[in-house]
Amino acid sequence: MSATETRVRRFCIALLALCLLAGCAVGPDFGRPDPPAVTRFGRDADPILTDTALGSAQHFSMGAKVAADWWRLFKSPKLDALIAEAIAHNPGIEAAQASLRQSQDNLRSGYGIFYPELDASAGASRQKYTAVKTDLDLPPSVFNLFTLSASVSYALDIWGGERRLVEGLGAEVDVARAELQATYLTLWVNIVTVAIAEAAYRAEIDATQHLLVATTEQVRLAEIEAQAGIVPFATVLALRGQRALFAAEIPPLQQKLTQSEDLLATLAGTTPAEWTLAPVELADLTLPSDLPVSLPSDLVSQRPDLIAALAVAHAASANIGVATAAMLPAVSLSSAFGANNTAPSTLFAAEGNFWSFGANATTPLFEGGTLWFRRKAAIAGYQQAMAAYRQSVLAAFAQVADALRGLDHDAATLRAENEALASAEQAQHLVQANYQAGLTTYLDVLTADNHFNQAKIGQLQAIAVRYQDTVALFAALGGGWWNGKSGD
Repeated sequence: MSATETRVRRFCIALLALCLLAGCAVGPDFGRPDPPAVTRFGRDADPILTDTALGSAQHFSMGAKVAADWWRLFKSPKLDALIAEAIAHNPGIEAAQASLRQSQDNLRSGYGIFYPELDASAGASRQKYTAVKTDLDLPPSVFNLFTLSASVSYALDIWGGERRLVEGLGAEVDVARAELQATYLTLWVNIVTVAIAEAAYRAEIDATQHLLVATTEQVRLAEIEAQAGIVPFATVLALRGQRALFAAEIPPLQQKLTQSEDLLATLAGTTPAEWTLAPVELADLTLPSDLPVSLPSDLVSQRPDLIAALAVAHAASANIGVATAAMLPAVSLSSAFGANNTAPSTLFAAEGNFWSFGANATTPLFEGGTLWFRRKAAIAGYQQAMAAYRQSVLAAFAQVADALRGLDHDAATLRAENEALASAEQAQHLVQANYQAGLTTYLDVLTADNHFNQAKIGQLQAIAVRYQDTVALFAALGGGWWNGKSGD
């Protein structure tokens, strides 16, 4: 075997060894952490059924399918129209979709590092040559030079740093996709919550205005009775103060109503001046009676914020591999072929051809600690991301537990408010009957009316909270996006 053949054989063996080394990747292989080993969300057993209030109780079905369009369970066409309008025009959705496309294109761009780079160049120049450089006694000459060449280079990913880089880009796609789902969920939750609040404010304003009218009539009658010496003037002052308090409650409620209307317009991607959709009334909503609840073991794979947090940790894990590979030797292969001559017609003549082929290896020797501490920073970044993920998981479980218990307490509160309202209504009827029989004054009738209206406001607030906490449960579970397409 000749010396040349021996060198070629050794080169091929070395190249094969490098290719085999390229099958591994430095840095940790990322794996999904196990979910918390619990079978319930709260400290005690999770509630299965709430109290019955206003003729309805809510039943929690553990492990049942969460609908992607969960807001339709409220059975309100007006609410459905709000959601459809927001999905079509909300700028936040457009921004999240663009962010996902950007990350996907970055990933596609990253895959290019696995292919050889092929470049071509062409040039034409006019030069003056002098033989002084070569210590030859030749006259200087002026000539044209035409060059055409192509080169191929390929970086061997021996340590898997490039693969870790692409792995990180893939994790960023997962982050963007989860953030898109989170944007949808946040939009839906905000719209339904604000629509319920708007309906409640409108009902409270109406009830408070009835109180104001009744109190104004009480003041008028008390003033007459005070002038006749039937009641002390202190009664008139007390009623005037009560009327002023009721009157003071209306402007803040009207301001909250206006803010809710403006917020709905903003969420739907329009200005308040252009907002035309009909408002949702409490009477338009039906309380969902059967509420699906995901199993604790499934929650971590369903909530968009947890998916995004885990993907961030995945990208941080890949960065460790990238930083580690940067500390190790790098090998690249390159080749070039070209032709040059003094005239285009002779450009491809054999005497003007040139070519090259070779390998290049570089290794960092001293970087002032830059590469070492960059790797340590990547490790710390991964530890931070994993800690943030675990914190997000704990917060998610607490939110579900709070929502389940909250609905149970909401039902009990509403039941008590209903009893208070029923008692106030019975007292109102009794006072009215006594007034017709001449046993009480009209002032007593107005007082009973006030108690009734105040109880009605308490009931309205309890109804709104029960609806909103139902929305909070769907939000805590992740919204059911995995059971349908965004925007359906």
